[in-house]
Amino acid sequence: MKKFILNFFYILIGLFITSTYALDIYVSPNGSDKNSGDVNNPLATFTTAKQKARAFASKETVTIYFADGVYYLPETIIFNSKDSGSEKHPIVYRANNEGKVVLSGGLKLELNWKPYQNGIFKAKTPKGIVIDQLFVNDLNQRMARYPNYDATKKTAAYQGYAADAFSKERAAGWKNPKGGYIHAMHSKEWGGYHYLITGKNDEGEVTYEGGWQNNRQLGMHKEYRMVENIFEELDVSGEWFHDKKTQILYYKPATTTDLEKAKIEVVQLKQLINFQGSIKHPVKHISLQGFVVKHAARTFMETKEPMVRSDWTIFRGGAFMLTGTENIQILDCEFDQVGGNAIFVNNYNRNTLIKGNYIHHTGASGVCFVGDPKALRDPLFEYGQKNDMNTVDKTPGPKTENYPSLGIVEDCLIHDIGTVERQPAGVQIEMAMEITVRDCSIYDCARSGINVGDGAFGGHLIERCDVFNTVLETHDHGSFNSWGRDRYWRLKNADMGKYPKLPFADAIKTTTIRNSRWRCDHGWDIDLDDGSTNYDIYNNLMLSGGLKLREGYRRRAWNNITVNNTFHPHVWYENSEDEVFSNIFMFVYQGVKVPMANNTGKRVDSNLIFNSELTQKFGWDKNSIVEDPQFVDPTNGDFRVKEGSPAFDIGFKNFPMDQFGVKKPSLRAIARTPIIPVLGVSETLKNKRGAKKGRKPTWLGATVSGLSGMEFSAYGVAKEDGGIALLKVPKKSKAAKVGLLEGDLILTVNGRKIANQRQFFKIIKRNKAGSIKLKVVRQQKEIEITI
Repeated sequence: MKKFILNFFYILIGLFITSTYALDIYVSPNGSDKNSGDVNNPLATFTTAKQKARAFASKETVTIYFADGVYYLPETIIFNSKDSGSEKHPIVYRANNEGKVVLSGGLKLELNWKPYQNGIFKAKTPKGIVIDQLFVNDLNQRMARYPNYDATKKTAAYQGYAADAFSKERAAGWKNPKGGYIHAMHSKEWGGYHYLITGKNDEGEVTYEGGWQNNRQLGMHKEYRMVENIFEELDVSGEWFHDKKTQILYYKPATTTDLEKAKIEVVQLKQLINFQGSIKHPVKHISLQGFVVKHAARTFMETKEPMVRSDWTIFRGGAFMLTGTENIQILDCEFDQVGGNAIFVNNYNRNTLIKGNYIHHTGASGVCFVGDPKALRDPLFEYGQKNDMNTVDKTPGPKTENYPSLGIVEDCLIHDIGTVERQPAGVQIEMAMEITVRDCSIYDCARSGINVGDGAFGGHLIERCDVFNTVLETHDHGSFNSWGRDRYWRLKNADMGKYPKLPFADAIKTTTIRNSRWRCDHGWDIDLDDGSTNYDIYNNLMLSGGLKLREGYRRRAWNNITVNNTFHPHVWYENSEDEVFSNIFMFVYQGVKVPMANNTGKRVDSNLIFNSELTQKFGWDKNSIVEDPQFVDPTNGDFRVKEGSPAFDIGFKNFPMDQFGVKKPSLRAIARTPIIPVLGVSETLKNKRGAKKGRKPTWLGATVSGLSGMEFSAYGVAKEDGGIALLKVPKKSKAAKVGLLEGDLILTVNGRKIANQRQFFKIIKRNKAGSIKLKVVRQQKEIEITI
């Protein structure tokens, strides 16, 4: 009995000692990995702290405290299932003081600078080093480029572009451009392309490889081009060039920069933190809190994987990468000028919480949730591909569990997204289920603020967000953008009457967009594009671009306000079951091929149109009204309506105007808000109304019209492409007999671009040849027809 008591006593002592020791581990830049890791003897590195924490994983609650300072990571920190905590005993890695602990994927250099020429300095770098980005006093500098960067050109492609960026004439001044990069916008401005310069051929023309960064392969824009990492283009302050052969770094500092005292850092790692789990062996219950994350490499040349018939390709990676995790939390961190994606939630992940973070100046996207295409049934990857109704898998829902679900992005400030790549998003959701984006401020984005890439698998919730200044350098997109090019979309032998539930086989849950504020001056505020299905949209304030619903099923939009704009229905399906009611619009609806007798939706009615007319045909607007909604204080952004407003008669209900955006005090203090527009419909819309009232001309018996406003989007062309739309093509008309169809868009006549209706008829009239060759866009594909 004495022996048992003694042994039990020793066990209790051991448990007490172990428990006390395991609770707290300390790390400091001035510590040593030979230390014990207690408060007076801290460790030095993240890696050693992680190894020590692993011994107590899931057995004790462990907190690893990091003292202020910079922790340069020589390699990516990898977590696997053995590092997991548990619900009862989580593991927390946290900064002692939020924002004072830097995790760096870079390297600090001590250089001996010497004058070179024209204000440029040079210095020898360590042997074998590769420099992706150069930071001087914590600010990212620019590779030598042409044309030069101009920060005032916020909406210009690459903040400076030139048609001759890599022309033979320009390249004649380059001794050896190998290793340089070409950046070019997509020909339709749907994102961009990137290429690695491989040299010059015998004729002096630049050779290159790449261009896989966009899933709509239509070539680079003829004007919107830029080159970088060319030594001969180093000509303004802030630019640099690193010669890999000689290991010499050239840099032209600003006149205010003292290179002898400047902190010089270069980027080495693509990923700083990588959670590597699986469905069977997930990494669980680990939190990272309060860190500043810097110096992650650019990844634009690895952005290759096509996302199921969306416009995207993607690089699966980020400064923080999560694969196969459960209950991982990223809290109160700052992602500062990382070169690619900040946070990438990849394949199987459950209950990821991303909260209170500040993400800014990212090369690619802010936060990505992207699943495995193998979790889908009959996925397709190219825009033009089609499933067949007779053979497509009609089983609803995912095929596997290898996708993110129940993830949350909450109370985050996200801005300046896509400083390198031009097809990013503040938050990107693709092949995922039930992702929440809540209380976030997202702005200054090259493309969308929030993008949902497909219908699989829906159930997302977007609420109380403030999203604006988006689609800055691109085209035909929205502050919120979605696609739904799911297995049902553009089916061969389609018979939706026989299989009415097929559109919901991927979009199995309803996605909700509510209680948010949106502003997009270069597209739509909310843009539900190709195939987007199963959405509820209510209590949203749209300040500029209005609401667009392109083809899809079961979209319900009610109790929204569109300031200075309206509702844009494009190319609806028959029996779409769409409902748009109890909204406040400020202009007549801007439909493209909608409404028609066979695509009226379920209900478009009981809306208030401010200072315009109703669309009373095919059952629309029977109970809608034209009235002044009587906003409370529109000058200061309060678009609630006053007591007695006629808006209440159509079922409108006020919703709070002070709920939008980030709530965390430290982030709210620095977050911007959108400019509140002065009430007044744009001249573009007014001119369009006048054009619509006039009688449409005909050609070969077909009714034709030039494009105006945002109609170009319905045809999948850029504004600059112009074109003449065939609105009606009677079956017995000459136009029908030569193969033209209703909905065709004529881009060129005998090789000449058609800018407008007047030019079209002028070219036709002057044609003396026996035939006319037309370039026609049909279902967003170019074809040729000879008459």
